[in-house]
Amino acid sequence: MKPQLLKVTTGATHSFSIRQDMLANINNRWHYHTELELILFHKGSGTQFVGDSVMRFNPGDMVLVGANLPHYWRFDDAYNHGGESTSAYTTTIHFTDSFWGEKFLSLPENNQIRTVLDRARRGIFIPATANTNINSYFDRMREADGAYRVIGLMECLLAIADSPHASTLSSIGFKPDLSDSEADRINALYEFTLSNFKNKIQLETVAEVAGLVPNSFCRYFKSRTGKTYSQFLTEIRIGYACKLLIENRLSVKQLCFESGFNNFTCFHKNFKQITGKTPQAYQKEYLNC
Repeated sequence: MKPQLLKVTTGATHSFSIRQDMLANINNRWHYHTELELILFHKGSGTQFVGDSVMRFNPGDMVLVGANLPHYWRFDDAYNHGGESTSAYTTTIHFTDSFWGEKFLSLPENNQIRTVLDRARRGIFIPATANTNINSYFDRMREADGAYRVIGLMECLLAIADSPHASTLSSIGFKPDLSDSEADRINALYEFTLSNFKNKIQLETVAEVAGLVPNSFCRYFKSRTGKTYSQFLTEIRIGYACKLLIENRLSVKQLCFESGFNNFTCFHKNFKQITGKTPQAYQKEYLNC
């Protein structure tokens, strides 16, 4: 899977960028950049891909992505049609790990910051329920001038380092191929899967999307992601089931079929394997937050 390299601009008066986006899927491609990315989802939900991790994101969630780690945010279809009630809203910060000078991170006082940036090589996820205090640093950074802007970023990184709820996303064995030649292929696979996961997907059909015969596609997908396409598809379906559980509008059996499963026992087994909880326990934990 070969992601697209994106260039990030900072401006003449700033050493790192802070950007607010009100449009969904502004960078809805499998891409990477040399800067670290810290993104806060104020409004909107969808599916996120960080390295070989596939999971849902929701309002209030935050992700720190390391340099050159491929990622992709795909908002749910409801956020692509405009309107105030379905508009997406994110704040994104891009910075290099050396913008404050080569020796800064070597200072013993900055061990926590150095450690969290090392962890970010695999991506760090901070759920909405755990980052209330971190959110305030984003507002301060946007409004601050001069050194206070840098201090705000340091405080934010320290808060992430101290958070007991921060979890690592991509597996330690994930090795991205950073050339550009196959970016269109992986984006076509993502779009096809996210548009069709509720239905039965034939291997021949998805292989055709990739421009490969079925046997070659299976080898290709496994060699690039470390997982089978079936596993990848199951993770997307379970992520969508989590969304439906949070919305609490369908029974567990109803959302099983709405998520693309045709067997409740299979759904229940896969849900617990991926989330570590039963659907009922997951819903109860979230609604009681």
